[in-house]
Amino acid sequence: MTGMSVIFAPLLPWVVITAGAGVAVLLVALALWRGLRGWALRGLAALALLAALAQPSLQNEERQPLSDIVLLVDDRTASQDLSDRSAQTDAAVDRLSTEIAALPNTELRRVTVHDGAQNGGTQIGAALAEALAAEPRSRVAGAIVVSDGQVHDPELTPDMPAPLHMVLTGHRRDWDRRLVIQTAPAFGIIGEETRIQLHVEDEGMVPASAGTTADLTVSIDGGAAQDYRVQVGQDLELPLKLEHGGQNVVQFSVAPVEGELTDRNNTAVVQINGVRDRLRVLLVSGEPHAGERTWRNLLKSDAGVDLVHFTILRPPEKQDGVPVSELSLIAFPTQELFIDKIDEFDLIIFDRYGERGILPASYFRSIRDYVERGGAILVSAGPEFATVESLWQTPLGDIMPARPTGRVLSESFLPRPTELGLRHPVTAGLDGAPPPEGDPGDKHWGRWLRQIELTDATGEVVMKGVDDSPLLVLSRAGKGRVALLASDHPWLWARGYDGGGPQLELLRRIAHWEMKEPDLEEEALQATVEPGSLTVNVIRRTMADETPPVTVTLPDGATQEVTLAPAGPGRFAAHWQAPEAGLYRLKQGDLERVVALGPASPREFERTIASDEPMRAAIQASHGGVAHLEDGIPAVRRVSEGRLAAGSGWIGVTPRGASSVTDLRVVPVLPAWAWLILAAGLTLGAWLVEGRGRRRA
Repeated sequence: MTGMSVIFAPLLPWVVITAGAGVAVLLVALALWRGLRGWALRGLAALALLAALAQPSLQNEERQPLSDIVLLVDDRTASQDLSDRSAQTDAAVDRLSTEIAALPNTELRRVTVHDGAQNGGTQIGAALAEALAAEPRSRVAGAIVVSDGQVHDPELTPDMPAPLHMVLTGHRRDWDRRLVIQTAPAFGIIGEETRIQLHVEDEGMVPASAGTTADLTVSIDGGAAQDYRVQVGQDLELPLKLEHGGQNVVQFSVAPVEGELTDRNNTAVVQINGVRDRLRVLLVSGEPHAGERTWRNLLKSDAGVDLVHFTILRPPEKQDGVPVSELSLIAFPTQELFIDKIDEFDLIIFDRYGERGILPASYFRSIRDYVERGGAILVSAGPEFATVESLWQTPLGDIMPARPTGRVLSESFLPRPTELGLRHPVTAGLDGAPPPEGDPGDKHWGRWLRQIELTDATGEVVMKGVDDSPLLVLSRAGKGRVALLASDHPWLWARGYDGGGPQLELLRRIAHWEMKEPDLEEEALQATVEPGSLTVNVIRRTMADETPPVTVTLPDGATQEVTLAPAGPGRFAAHWQAPEAGLYRLKQGDLERVVALGPASPREFERTIASDEPMRAAIQASHGGVAHLEDGIPAVRRVSEGRLAAGSGWIGVTPRGASSVTDLRVVPVLPAWAWLILAAGLTLGAWLVEGRGRRRA
């Protein structure tokens, strides 16, 4: 196939040539107005000069016809495995491939689409854009998508140069029930009602046997389930109470109904972090001293802590005549604090408090009972703890984790973590910690100058001082916790004495461990998910030297064992690759952890009813059509561009008539000297005609 065309290679810009043509037209018009007989020849001479400047050439092309290309997109995502859609797709792809191959001068490009990464769903729009970019647009005669139509990136569908058709799998009678979480808080207050809004809806041709109600089950961390009967198609608001801090995995499940397409979208998972409303702390200082401000600064710096602080400025035995109104703003409300409202406090701190008759024995029994019911006390001991005024001599002695010997060790010593303390979350990993034994090196904590000697420790000794005697002892009493710090000199770290130390971090950890902060539990099983993957980081914190494997229960009920490797003192860890998204339960002994990988219902199953709605706009813009495989596989025809490209039982592709240039010849219309001779001849002819006319006149 050949083609002839005229091309130009102007010697001057077209603007200059155009201006010259305008001047020539004016001169010819002037000659005609004056009646000069050679005006026509002069015009032709000017035209020849302009043509010489434009340099016209004849271009002869040898063209090779190119075949048309039809894109066939094959949807193989998870939703295509529902019902008999996979068999429908196989049959449709085979038949369409055969018919397209039978069309004259037509090639097939097949594109298979799988589930998008990171729960991306069906990404047919991106697949079409990529396939179209790989082919010349002038050769694309059409595109056919075999899918259920639930496309999750329709906005990425390119502007098609030819008809785009959708061949839908599935059946018109299909229906499905799904659970949708509308709003869920990221945080919830422990013990208080948290409300979650959800919606149960039916889609498709719902049979009457499906009913108008559904059975909804709610469970937290896989625990005891709560059952509800809910209305289908109505917005619901369910109350929920979180029982512990940290991450709470809440699972909602709707009972499956016979006949629905799938029950994969009948489950939803929400992760809510449980937080305390506000922690209430009672700080009782036995006397003003340099470290009192340390405790107050620590507790006041935490916005989530309500602090009630009393300091005993004058003990009962001191009678100096100063009115009580000048010593305090309010009287010490002992009855209200230690009897009536003691359970409202999360922690009671006794800072250098000595029993001097201010609180009767019944109040200390009330404090002891409060701890055994789940409360917490922290004793920061000063010299009075080694005397007859010691809290050990009160009913609190029944829950104290160590007994004072009566000696006050007033000497410089270096606080050190014990071997147990290297594992305990309260003291593990503190910056600059010296080793339990041996040379502490150049960088270590600052020294303290006073310690109360303790003996008969029944709790966990996590720090030691003079002659390896217990310095910090932690223990449990009933459901509560007790911490005993055998020194009143942590404030030296805050002042930078001898280099200082992590005073605020240590005291914060002690206080929050007593208030049962999940991140500070000695025995804990943690699981975190690496973003954008199915990798679970399993961490086991324990005070033991070794730990057994963790049993993982998969979404389908099968179990696997994960072996943990040492990852530091008191820590064992493993990286486990989950086989699929879903809800997993990790268990080791009495410890359990529930972790959600991706949504409980993958994006592929959010909507399962076949529909062309997501891509309808792109199909209509390309003048394509929609065919249902339930009505039979459509035939493929060739139709002229601009004509109807789809009809009953058929879809059309548009031949593009594209070709490639195999040979190109360019020949000037006239050489430059020929144009000049032609212009000169025409000018001479005009001069002769005009001269003869003047002689006759």
